[in-house]
Amino acid sequence: MNLEHLPQIPRFCGFSYDYDEADWVIFGTPYDSTTSFRPGTRFGPERMRVESWGLESYSPYQDRDLVDLKVHDAGDLELPFGNPERALDILEIYTMGVLEDDKQPVMIGGEHLLTLATVHALSRKYPDLELIHLDAHTDLRTEYLGERLSHANVIRLISEFIEPQKIHSFGIRSGLKEEFEFARANMDFHPFSVKGMGKALEHLKESQVPIYLTLDLDVLDPSVFPGTGTPEPGGPDLRELLAELLGLRGLNFVGFDLMELSPPWDESGISTAAAAKLLRELLLVAVG
Repeated sequence: MNLEHLPQIPRFCGFSYDYDEADWVIFGTPYDSTTSFRPGTRFGPERMRVESWGLESYSPYQDRDLVDLKVHDAGDLELPFGNPERALDILEIYTMGVLEDDKQPVMIGGEHLLTLATVHALSRKYPDLELIHLDAHTDLRTEYLGERLSHANVIRLISEFIEPQKIHSFGIRSGLKEEFEFARANMDFHPFSVKGMGKALEHLKESQVPIYLTLDLDVLDPSVFPGTGTPEPGGPDLRELLAELLGLRGLNFVGFDLMELSPPWDESGISTAAAAKLLRELLLVAVG
């Protein structure tokens, strides 16, 4: 499948590989139509790219460099505000095109609902797909204000086509009682902390099942990451989260995303800088 290049904006960290040459494809999803509290995640992808120009491509944490990876930054999808069904359709079609071209998707958002489309596309190619979910919130509501499609429902919707026990959630510290009850009864659920995540998922390295990681950036404590729409105190700091993510090297990643950066809520730019750094490290971890 031949995919046209999306509208041109600054590329993340200066990635210069053409689409046809690349193994991994970054694309932005500037959309926040179902955001339930503080909007602004539509500006996340653009700000991450701009911020990345102050980020070294070399990771001293991993002694590896982004220049050694074949990654293409395709720009941002154009998604219709106020129509989540259509936005999800566009995103799933695009993701399927990336997969049909034997490339792996990396999505930067944007609200967390969008993960639904990308994971659904991947589950069609990889029926044994498992999901690593890092978040401050359960995202397991069956509806929110009468709406089935919401960033508060995304993991519950995913659990309808990925077996709940194949969803590994970490860092959760907010949600309804019934959401926690569902998670504890059905999922691989590790609330309140990300500590020990690598060890808890060690068995996935042995099985080499395909893995998608979705990182809702509000998993970080708002004292270090205020730039998000629904801040929730009590999370890890950047170094703690990064240490656990580095422990995931060796998993069979087939894609990942970073969602819910909302730059308008952090004029200092610290949150955007943290998101860009996490994207650099996750690219190096995922490629292996």
